[in-house]
Amino acid sequence: MPNTIQRISGTPVLICAPDGAPLRDEHDVTDLIGEGHQHGAAWVVVPADRLTGDFFHLRTRVAGGIIQKFVNYRMGLAVVGDISRHTDASTPLQDLVREGNRGTQLWFLPHVDALRTRLAEGKSRKEVQACKR
Repeated sequence: MPNTIQRISGTPVLICAPDGAPLRDEHDVTDLIGEGHQHGAAWVVVPADRLTGDFFHLRTRVAGGIIQKFVNYRMGLAVVGDISRHTDASTPLQDLVREGNRGTQLWFLPHVDALRTRLAEGKSRKEVQACKR
């Protein structure tokens, strides 16, 4: 199954195939970011199962390298799927997930429908702010 582009609440999103190659480090995500830019995507959705265990062990710095790559290219990263076995074993990872989900560029979500909700909420907030001006 190939990666696909979808418009979610008016936002172009690259949805990565769940059966793609494992993403081991920032070099592996460079092609995804390039593909996203090629299609004008603002977000890339990566199934949690595509990330290797090192991503979830923060001391390896793999997560930091991957996240930083997305930040540098000003593209959102949504990790989608159940990561509870990792967060249950790591307080620092719980902190990263909590802080990421508070922001606007890194989200850990249970499924793509949760991304739809978050993007719709963000659009609504922007519309309300524009009306207040």
